[in-house]
Amino acid sequence: MNLENSDRYPSAQSTLPTRKFCVRLSSTRRGARLARLLTVEQLRSWEVPFETAELVVAELASNAALHGSAPGRDFRLTLTLTTADTLRIEVTDTRPGHVPTVRTGAPPDTERGRGLLLIDALADRWGITPGPGACKTVWAELVTGACG
Repeated sequence: MNLENSDRYPSAQSTLPTRKFCVRLSSTRRGARLARLLTVEQLRSWEVPFETAELVVAELASNAALHGSAPGRDFRLTLTLTTADTLRIEVTDTRPGHVPTVRTGAPPDTERGRGLLLIDALADRWGITPGPGACKTVWAELVTGACG
C-alpha cells in the first residue's frame, strides 16, 4: 500500500495551511491603488517576495476599476498562497461581458492596451474565469519559491 497517496494517510505537504487574503474595494483609481498597497503589506507579512505581484495587482485592479465595473459596484481582490509555493492573484469585477484581450502590435506611443501583455510576461499562468453570477475573475499565478 502506498501511504503517500492514501486518503487515510495524507502527505505532510497536503496538511500545510494555505494562506488567503480577500478584500472588496471601490471600483475607482483609489481602490486600485489601495489593492496594490494592501498586496505589498500582506505579502510582506507572509514573508513572500512582492515586487512582481505588486505589478500584476496594479494592472488587474486598474483594469477592474476602469473597464470592469458597473456603477456602484466594487471589485474583489483575493490573494492565495498555496503549499506549492504559488501565489494566486484574483480580481473579480462586475462586468462579465467585458472580457479583456491581449492586444499585440499596439503602437509604441499608446498609453493603453498593453496591460495584459505585461501580465502575460510576468505571470507563470493567467486566465479568465466567468462567474459567479454577473461577475468574472481575471487571475494570475506566480511561483514564489517562498514556502520551501
